[in-house]
Amino acid sequence: MSPIINEGRDIVKICILMGSPHKDGNTAKLLRQVLDELQNNQIQYETIWLYDQHIEPCRGCLTCRKTLRCQFDDDMYSICEKIFDSDTVIIATPIYSWYCTAPVKALLDRLVYGKKQFESEKGVTLWTEKNIALVLTCGARPEKGTDLLEEGMKRYFSYSKAKYVGKLVQRDDGPKVEFLTDECKRHAKLFAHQLIDPRE
Repeated sequence: MSPIINEGRDIVKICILMGSPHKDGNTAKLLRQVLDELQNNQIQYETIWLYDQHIEPCRGCLTCRKTLRCQFDDDMYSICEKIFDSDTVIIATPIYSWYCTAPVKALLDRLVYGKKQFESEKGVTLWTEKNIALVLTCGARPEKGTDLLEEGMKRYFSYSKAKYVGKLVQRDDGPKVEFLTDECKRHAKLFAHQLIDPRE
């Protein structure tokens, strides 16, 4: 994995794009284990609950290609600012139909071309050299429940010149099986430390 701390920055800042509609659901509980460890190490982070944001789906109108401005005046520009101000971005989502939730997909679609307005006004690129990690929950075996999303994310961020640094996955085996096992908590703690310093 590539270093999380960008050259010239002394403080790691992490932006979490939270794609679950449930603020006390499995994905939130798994993410909480990571965030607690980040807090213990005095790492700055901000969580954006995407279901609370106004994110219009991309219409493929190509307005941004012609004018460098998206036709929608929604929350995307402010989300871009928070992504740009971070060193690392965590995309957290439950798996719905073998992929991410609707607001995460809308965000990713808009950030392929719709970010052009932000980049043209700031004079910078948005994703280049950013470190990207995934926090995922699913009902299937992880190798079958998250493989399609992970491959899509690898291609997406390779195209965007960002650095994919890995995923944390936990399966929900139903109400009779404990979700946050001791092993799960241990993996979440190790994952957090990989985000802080991948050499550990």
